[in-house]
Amino acid sequence: MLSVTPFFLNSMEQNPWKTQKIKEIYENPWIKVEEHEVINPAGNPGIYGKVQFKNKALGIIPVDSQGNTWLIGQYRYPLDCYSWEIPMGGGPLEVDILESAKRELKEETGMKAQKWTEVLRIHTSNSVTDEEGFVFLAEDLEEGETEFEETEVLSIKKLPFKKALEMVLNGEITDGISIAGILKVARILGV
Repeated sequence: MLSVTPFFLNSMEQNPWKTQKIKEIYENPWIKVEEHEVINPAGNPGIYGKVQFKNKALGIIPVDSQGNTWLIGQYRYPLDCYSWEIPMGGGPLEVDILESAKRELKEETGMKAQKWTEVLRIHTSNSVTDEEGFVFLAEDLEEGETEFEETEVLSIKKLPFKKALEMVLNGEITDGISIAGILKVARILGV
């Protein structure tokens, strides 16, 4: 008979890796790349690459009283393709995530929201990076002027939230934080 250990007693939750040496490979204002010399779980020497992010990833799903939301379209250089996403950006590690989310919503859509709900915490590509993301539902919206950064060439699309959900389900939205956030908000809104 199979023996099952309750999750809170599982010894597999302890780190089986032993770090021997850490070498910084590359750094810029957004990331740092390290190579770790390790002893792997089998007891053998190996290496592990780690990308450390200098910001929290923040996604915002604005929803108005008519059930509309806004998506941001932009060309994503690393993927070499155009992408539709929820409004998002980075927030410095030392700054409150909600304050950074408010700034990103204003920058990319021009909007301010009176009601904010954190709906999701997510780790992206956790096999190679420590990036942590958060998604907020923003409601009771007030429209205003955008404040794009100099590196941003953005398109803004207002559409029914149900249409954004359809875009996730049919593969038009491929960004992981956008997908997770839209699916979670769809559940919250009962869509």
